[in-house]
Formats: sequence, C-alpha cells, structure tokens
Amino acid sequence: MSGLRISHTLRPEDLAVVHDYLSGQAYWSRGIRLATLQAAVAQSLCFAGFHSGALVAFARVISDYATFANLVDVFVLPAHRGQGLARELLQAVMAHPQLQGLRRFTLATSDAHGLYTKFGFTPLARPERFMERYDALVYERPS
Repeated sequence: MSGLRISHTLRPEDLAVVHDYLSGQAYWSRGIRLATLQAAVAQSLCFAGFHSGALVAFARVISDYATFANLVDVFVLPAHRGQGLARELLQAVMAHPQLQGLRRFTLATSDAHGLYTKFGFTPLARPERFMERYDALVYERPS
C-alpha cells in the first residue's frame, strides 16, 4: 500500500476513528475523552492519512509556526502497518510549509526512535534544561 492521501480536515467519522485509537489503544492517551480530543484537534495542525477513502494514519502538530513545534498522536492503524505509511505521513509533516525554519521540533516516543531518526530527530541535546508537568492519570478522573 502506498499513495497515502493527506488531509488537514477531519470529518466527524474520521475523528471517531482517531478517538477510538487514541482512547483505547495508544499507550500515551488511553481514556482520552472525545471533548478533550476535539479541543486538541481544533488547536493543532492535523495530518489525516487516507487510503481508499478510509483514515488509516494520523498525526498532529502543536506549533507557534515560527519557532517551535511538538509532534504528537502519531499512529498508523494496526492493519495497515509495515507498508511505509508512517514514513509517508512523516514526510508530509516535515514538508509542510508552515513547519519550516523552526528552531525546535520535539516529540516523545517509547518505541519509534528508528523512524524519527530518519527525519532528523535526535535525543535532547541538553535534557537537563527540560522540565515538564505530567499528569498520567488526567484522563481517568471525572471531568
């Protein structure tokens, strides 16, 4: 399978596929509420990958479009893995005109370092300078 068609617009049925994957299968967002995802998508540059009219891959970028971007929620549905779709999706992300000339482009991954390395991502040069506030249980609490 190749020839992934990328769209920056999600129809309601596409958002349902994204929500199903992120809330039920992704290790980083299990339990995310639909309303939370809708708000996140509305404030992000989304890359929906379609094959034969069906959403099979997704990524979103949070950015100021001048200095910084963070790549999040990258996935290819399990039935479509191993066919180079993640590479095609990342090529579209990295080539997007609004994401050029950024000083810093970050992401977090526990299992896809090999893929991201091919696109110039490396471990943090100075991890001692980075901090975070992380609430692993936020999606499990009542809203």
